Amino acid sequence: MNSIINKYLLISYFKIFINTILIFFSLGVLINLFEEIEFFKNLDQSLILPLLLSLSVVPSFIFDLLPFIIFLSAVFYFIKIRTNKNLLSFKIFGYSNLKLIFILSAFSLILGILFLILINPITSSLIKSYEITKAKYSRDVDHLVSINKNGLWIKEYNKNNFLIIHGENLKAENLLGVSIYEFDLQNRMISRINADSADISQSPWKLKNVTINNFENGNYDVSDNLEFNTNRTYSDINTLYKNLNTISFLELIKNYNLLLDKGYSKKILNEQIHKFISMPINLFLMIVLASIFTIGTLNNKANYFYLIVSILICVIIYYFKDLSSALGQTGKISITLSIWMPVILIGLFCSIGIIQINEK
Repeated sequence: MNSIINKYLLISYFKIFINTILIFFSLGVLINLFEEIEFFKNLDQSLILPLLLSLSVVPSFIFDLLPFIIFLSAVFYFIKIRTNKNLLSFKIFGYSNLKLIFILSAFSLILGILFLILINPITSSLIKSYEITKAKYSRDVDHLVSINKNGLWIKEYNKNNFLIIHGENLKAENLLGVSIYEFDLQNRMISRINADSADISQSPWKLKNVTINNFENGNYDVSDNLEFNTNRTYSDINTLYKNLNTISFLELIKNYNLLLDKGYSKKILNEQIHKFISMPINLFLMIVLASIFTIGTLNNKANYFYLIVSILICVIIYYFKDLSSALGQTGKISITLSIWMPVILIGLFCSIGIIQINEK
């Protein structure tokens, strides 16, 4: 009998969870579609491309919002079983409030782990495809920056020529193993500059141990130092290394050292790992939190009040996580603590609230 009740409990909750995801997904696609249409309005493209791009980018947003989706779906579910008296039926079959909450929380924890292992690689691939496709149609094609397994690549156009800049990896504000290729507008190579390193903290870059090959006049020069003018600086390039949405949890763990060699900050990588690890625990706590504001209250009629409170709680948690992250990034607290502090505080609040629920 217990297995039948557990099955019914989980399936009925999962249906609400899926419906909530579909609502968020539909709204996300609709909102993002207007942005993509605005981007492509002066280009000769049909509506299909903006729609495909929206379908590619929204799953990543859904993954980031998963704790709040779990929270809202749990609120809807608990309101539903209170309204139709299913909660009383569960108690008749020996299901206490605590047991009911634990089953759903454990289910959400497992769901979070499955999302990390199975869904996150898909969302990362989709967002990577989105960025590649969007870059092809970007109006800022004169200044393209790409990061791949071979290092950093920058393409810049000037009036009479264009440059391709390659760096093997980035250490702090120094780009190592620098090669700069200059081409004319007919794609003929004019010159090549090699340098051991370049200080890219500001423009012009300061190159060290430089060799210059000029293919037009056949000259070959060597210099200890050289200043090189470019539109890119460390602050511009570093923003690309902060975008880890294109890297899945499994890829991040597997290629951690490789990403460090490519120039990704160890602090940023560790922050992302802790975000991934804390996500299933966040889902677990969100079920408990939802139960506190529904099952844990005495009034069975104030359903609209529960919904309003739930939305406010989501907003408060969202901004609190942003505040904690800002404190970590500015060095006020450690990055690890900035990720886990909201989880710890929510956990403490839930541990107090669960005592009240268990007494009912």
